[in-house]
Amino acid sequence: MPDNDVMISIKEVTKRFGNTVTAVDQVSIDIRPGEFFALLGPSGCGKTTLLRMIAGFELPSAGQILIDGQDMEGIAPNHRPINMVFQSYAVFPHMSVFDNVAYGLKVSGVPRAEIGPRVEESLDLVKLAGYGPRMPDQLSGGQRQRVALARALVKRPKVLLLDEPLSALDAKLREAMQLELVRLQHTVGITFIVVTHDQKEALSMANRIAVMEEGQVRQLASPAELYEAPNCRFVADFIGKTNLLQGRVGGLSGAQVLVQVEGIGPVPLSGDKEMRGEVGVAVRPEKMRLRGDGPAEDEVGIKGRVAEIAYFGEVSFVYLTDAQGRSLSVAVPNHKRTGGGAILTGQDHWCCWRPEDAILLPE
Repeated sequence: MPDNDVMISIKEVTKRFGNTVTAVDQVSIDIRPGEFFALLGPSGCGKTTLLRMIAGFELPSAGQILIDGQDMEGIAPNHRPINMVFQSYAVFPHMSVFDNVAYGLKVSGVPRAEIGPRVEESLDLVKLAGYGPRMPDQLSGGQRQRVALARALVKRPKVLLLDEPLSALDAKLREAMQLELVRLQHTVGITFIVVTHDQKEALSMANRIAVMEEGQVRQLASPAELYEAPNCRFVADFIGKTNLLQGRVGGLSGAQVLVQVEGIGPVPLSGDKEMRGEVGVAVRPEKMRLRGDGPAEDEVGIKGRVAEIAYFGEVSFVYLTDAQGRSLSVAVPNHKRTGGGAILTGQDHWCCWRPEDAILLPE
């Protein structure tokens, strides 16, 4: 019997290419019905290979993939209850928008009387109502992406797979399409699985994210948990920006772990009380404050010299080097139109933060 709380069950799936390359290594994930799920990681981590196995374009070397309780072994891609939107859109240039969207219905033998209303319904979903007669070369990149989405949705799949769907768009349009995809997913209510290497894209769209490295899932969690409570150095460093300091566990203080950090002294941190030896201490740049006269009473800090200032409009990143040669970055919001002009390279400042804002990571 299918599990009503699981739409896709990936069980101990491995994919090998030849005898030397293991692209996906014993991955197990359960994806819920109606979930917006992201596979996130750097190039070569196995995320696209895993998506292609769900789609049926690649076969697992070991393990099992179930969709809505049905084992997908031996089931061809066109017979799976999924559809896929590719990175390149794959819109047919010689067909109108209407014919592009209708193509899958026609080859599936859907009655002609049913095709028109379903195409119009799909175009309306992606806000392209009335665009049916147009040709692809009359559309913008974002509109062609919407045609690809409409063509995938018109067959009413249980799962929509998206392989780097926004990578060909400019930054402003990417941001708009991220919101559009979330709206669309809420509207149709089906399971979306997106593959991306863009951390901000995954954080802004997905309900849950699997962060992959070297064919394995390093952490599977909500966006907020991945950002605020990464379980390892790779995830802490890959998701957003972070300052990573080296420390050594020096004992316990009640429920907290005392970590000796060079240049600071013992810092009380929340974390696994079983940790011993070398550990990492991660602090996000926006959790740090620049001060000229040292840390406040509830803070710890490191003194450094400003090496560089990078202006990004709403925020400036100030990069400092401390006496131990460590590089630190602090996010300074530009509340005023004059920006961060009061901070200059060559100045000495304290980088300060509250211990509760630091993340304790295993070696």
